Amino acid sequence: MGNPGAEDRPIPVNAEVRCSDGVFGKSTYVLMNPVTEKVTDLVVRHATAPHTEYIVPLSAVETATDDFILLRNTREELRHMDPFNQKEYIEEKMPSYVAEGHAASYMYYYPYVEPEQEFRIPVEVPQVPPGELAVRRGTRVEATDGPVGRVDEFLVHPETGHITHLVMREGHLWGQKDVSIPVSEISKTTEEAVYLNIDRRQIESLPSIPIHRHHALGGSRT
Repeated sequence: MGNPGAEDRPIPVNAEVRCSDGVFGKSTYVLMNPVTEKVTDLVVRHATAPHTEYIVPLSAVETATDDFILLRNTREELRHMDPFNQKEYIEEKMPSYVAEGHAASYMYYYPYVEPEQEFRIPVEVPQVPPGELAVRRGTRVEATDGPVGRVDEFLVHPETGHITHLVMREGHLWGQKDVSIPVSEISKTTEEAVYLNIDRRQIESLPSIPIHRHHALGGSRT
């Protein structure tokens, strides 16, 4: 089991994203190809309303640390990239009073029921490229003998884009620390979980990284 190399670059999720001309927002997902074990894109959420999320290619990353990602692009250039979520419409049948938000009218006319009507309901659909996965911070990590932690970030080789290690945050099995897991120990990934081919005892022997970062999912880290 290898140790993280000095040349590996962290790709943090839920970290501050800075453009060449200022702060843009936060990273929300890493798009990865589970077959080639490569990170292809980041999803970056704009800090101001309506908080649009954009797909940003990994090649746009100038530098990355555990706390922030610096992009080569300007904020205006990012706003012209492809949105991660696109609005689509689904057909739903429902009584007109429900669709119009007049719940009180139902009680007033009970037991008379208005006929159902068909409405087009807008929904936001993530645009994940075919064959790829969108992995967010906090995705469950499963060892062969049960859950062991949550995804914190990935370590990526800056030249090839290949994932070398998954950094997993664990808060109770081995104390408050991060554990780096070689990508070779990942058996498969889904949108719900990352599955390992090693057990908890083997994970305990992996190198740990003391938690010192400040980016967080719903809070600060020290």
